[in-house]
Amino acid sequence: MKNKLKNSYNTHKETIHNFIWRALQIFGQNGITFLIFILCAKLLTPYDFGIYNYVLAIIFFLIIFGDFGISTATSKYVAEYNITDKNKLKSVLFNSGIVILGLTMIITILTIIIGPWYLKEKYIYVLGLLPLIFMAPMTSLYDGVYRGLKKFRQLAIISLIVGFFSLSFVYILIKTYGLIGALIAQNLFYLILLIALGFGYREFNFKWNKELIKEITKYSLIIGIANFGYYLFTRINTLILGHYNLIIEIGYYELINKIFMILIIPFTILSQVIAPNITELYSKSEFKKIRSKYILYTLFSLVISTILALLIWLIFPIILKFFLSKYYNPIVIHSMNLLLIILISQCISTISAIGFSTSSGHAKLNMYWLLFFGVSNIILSILFVKNLGFIGIIYSTIIIKFLSDITFIIYYYIKIKNCIK
Repeated sequence: MKNKLKNSYNTHKETIHNFIWRALQIFGQNGITFLIFILCAKLLTPYDFGIYNYVLAIIFFLIIFGDFGISTATSKYVAEYNITDKNKLKSVLFNSGIVILGLTMIITILTIIIGPWYLKEKYIYVLGLLPLIFMAPMTSLYDGVYRGLKKFRQLAIISLIVGFFSLSFVYILIKTYGLIGALIAQNLFYLILLIALGFGYREFNFKWNKELIKEITKYSLIIGIANFGYYLFTRINTLILGHYNLIIEIGYYELINKIFMILIIPFTILSQVIAPNITELYSKSEFKKIRSKYILYTLFSLVISTILALLIWLIFPIILKFFLSKYYNPIVIHSMNLLLIILISQCISTISAIGFSTSSGHAKLNMYWLLFFGVSNIILSILFVKNLGFIGIIYSTIIIKFLSDITFIIYYYIKIKNCIK
């Protein structure tokens, strides 16, 4: 038994080590943003907390167009060029960064022109977060480069150092300046992280490569549309609640959503760790190995996510009562319990979409699925909110996400199975 475990460890040694380092990095980076979120929930009034989440939803909507899949596509091509073309590898960061800079300049100008008219009194908060439109995609770009090169250890160390350093100013800013302080903290964190990542990776050149830009943007376009579709069937619900002036309810919805995001992080990490390996297998046409790994990771995700859902069902009310008592009410608890079914399906579909589909060159599947179900989510959510109020968002989320996740998991398996000759 001991030898069997040892052999199993040796077989998956690289994945296990990379997973641990990636976990440290993700929790270092996302932990600080989650801390800002929790501190806002604790220190702000429910109404201001709702405004905070509404503004963030707008900013992350704009960030989608500032990145538009460039960072994810970069990770794929870095992993590929690291094996096939070292010269092209050194040109990836600069050329991808040029595309991001161009996109973010366009988005920023449009926001400054249209923002005051559409956002009215909330425009000032969005204006304060405009630097994120460039900094967030650029940190994601560097993240993609590090992942593609499998530099998970270095990435983790940088993120942890930045995260711990940031703790020194986050609480003070929020406590002193409230909502404005929280926005400043977000900007400072991303600025420091971007500088640190830049110092950590300098093996690139400033050579313009038109063909490389064309190659990366072509694939990133597919991912970007998929990310847009993903936003339509996740964060768009916050904008819909804001449109119907359900500001306090935005806080309820985002509280549950953020907890789900934290719980899904381990599955995202695992997906990103195995992604370069799946890219290598696919480039070698080793489809049987991909299918075997897909079945293994799907079953693993099913078991772990089910255990997670049961634990949340038991402990969520207790944690809410002691740490965020102002949100301890039947609406929040009932909503969380209803949504636990999609926690399971989302954990599994994360492995399918990020770990396998995107890395094996099937990002179009993600795009089609997310666009279709994203548009469906908007229609259903508006219809349900009009007739049922806040709980309508919960019902529409369950229906759309569960159907999307299950059908995608099954279809991708069929797709890979058909590749086997």
